[in-house]
This record gives sequence, structure tokens and C-alpha cells, in this order.
Amino acid sequence: MRHLTKKHTLGKAKDQRDALLRALATELFTHGEIKTTLARAKALRPYAEELITLAKKGDLTSRRQAAKFIYDKEIGQYIDVATGEIFETLEEGKKLPKQTVLRKLFSVIGKKYTDRNGGYTRIYHLPPRRGDASEMALIQLV
Repeated sequence: MRHLTKKHTLGKAKDQRDALLRALATELFTHGEIKTTLARAKALRPYAEELITLAKKGDLTSRRQAAKFIYDKEIGQYIDVATGEIFETLEEGKKLPKQTVLRKLFSVIGKKYTDRNGGYTRIYHLPPRRGDASEMALIQLV
């Protein structure tokens, strides 16, 4: 008997499932909320919450572990890593790095949830999708 091995397979092979969850988590941290199917939202919740827990630790090991589970793409803004302040354009005389998803996760999102012991995401049920009547959901960071 295979006890405690339940996982959301999403009807995909492991490599495809990992790539899907990685892309969904990246977009969740980029935009703060995403609209997807209910099954994908339920599969994404523990994946994203584990990454936020790593971000709360904030050390180098946690940063390297989290980098394995999200795509570290540039968002198109600039970030002051020390304060977590975000700038749309680069001001005169300032040298700031471009904001990436990993930097945002550790400097903004991780600091936001320092006092919270879990439950970083929320799932809302939405009306079914028009084309195939699939159950839709909105998953967002609390």
C-alpha cells in the first residue's frame, strides 16, 4: 500500500507537470494573482507556499533552492534590494539591479509574510470556462 503519496498529477508526466507548476508559480509571484483551472490552482498552492517559506528564511541556501523551482525572468522594473522599494525607471545617479522574480520573492514577498505562519495563498472559485465548462479559479497571494 502506498500511504501518503497523494499528489496532483494533472494528467501529465512528471517533467511536464514540473514545468507547468514552475511557470504558474513564476506568474503568481510576478502578478500577485492568476486565473487558472481549479485543479491547477489546488496543485499550485502547496508548491507556492513552500517557496514563500524559503523566502522567509532569506539565506543563500534558501535562495539557491528557490531558484530551482521558479523561472528567474526580468520583470522590467528596478528594485532597491535593501529596502524592497520598486522603481519603474532608473533615476539619475542611482545604480539599481533589474527586478527579477527571485529578487521580488525574497525582498518583497518574503518580508511581507514574516509574521504569518502559513496560508499565504487564497483560492476563489470562478464561473466555469465558456469553451469546455472547466471549473476555473483565481489564486492570489494574501
